[in-house]
Amino acid sequence: MTDTMNFAPEHDAPLEYMRRTREYYLALGYDNPYRWAHYTDAPFQPLKKKLADSTVTLITTAAPYQPDKGDQGPGAAYNAAAKFYTVYSGDTAVDHDMRISHIGYDRKHTTATDSNSWFPLPLMRKFAAEGRFKLARRFHGAPTNRSQRVTLETDAPEILARCRQDQVDAAVLVPNCPVCHQTVSLVARHLERNGIPTIVMGCARDIVEWCGVPRLLYSDFPLGNACGKPHEPDTQAFTLDLALKVLESAVGPRTTVQSPLRWNDDGDWKLDYNNLARMPPEEVARRRAEFDKIKQVALDQRKRAGVA
Repeated sequence: MTDTMNFAPEHDAPLEYMRRTREYYLALGYDNPYRWAHYTDAPFQPLKKKLADSTVTLITTAAPYQPDKGDQGPGAAYNAAAKFYTVYSGDTAVDHDMRISHIGYDRKHTTATDSNSWFPLPLMRKFAAEGRFKLARRFHGAPTNRSQRVTLETDAPEILARCRQDQVDAAVLVPNCPVCHQTVSLVARHLERNGIPTIVMGCARDIVEWCGVPRLLYSDFPLGNACGKPHEPDTQAFTLDLALKVLESAVGPRTTVQSPLRWNDDGDWKLDYNNLARMPPEEVARRRAEFDKIKQVALDQRKRAGVA
């Protein structure tokens, strides 16, 4: 039947990352589906002062470049050796070479050539210089940990302690991969329960809302672009500005605002991410063998880091 209503295609909706990921790993032969963190409540802490008077920090799942850990450049394959498993902090007054090769961003539709699309520190410095807010002296790295217990009992409290040391009034949290979205959601909940308002800037709406956060700015972009399109400073500035407005204006928990920006006109990129219908059997087998190797590398990294 001819569509005379000008409806969007059915696939052009927020991608169901939890379902897509579950089906993908079942097809790879892992028959114990991952249980995503889920809460029916969400804490909420309004800003205690005007944003212009508030000290704001950045929390990221990106990793500093490690020259001894293999290829971490644009388009690099998934590099488990570059993962980190303990919270780290960095000086917000200087630039940092940040990479996302260690996590599962959308490698088909974006190539990680512009760190401003996932690590908005330079733009946050610019906004702070314009008087939008005061930038905290440090940003913090949240380990992308599949263990929710470690995130809840170790990493989130450590990030809270560092935020308190820096007298932080609010936090912007930017995830990249599916598990990253869960990690920062758990951290946001912990910060909020302890008096620090938060805004998550994310691309996996289902994971963040399933967990339950105070505020989410959702960008319907491929994973790895939560801060705007690569090499488009205007969309990056628009996205951060909108996130700050959500931080200021939300009146209660579970506030989600969807950015009006679109990645492209047809939304067909959503049909590709871990989509078994688009993978021949030999590709599934190749990915299974590759994932087994990645798991072993990650396990060795965790052991060296002393993480359960």
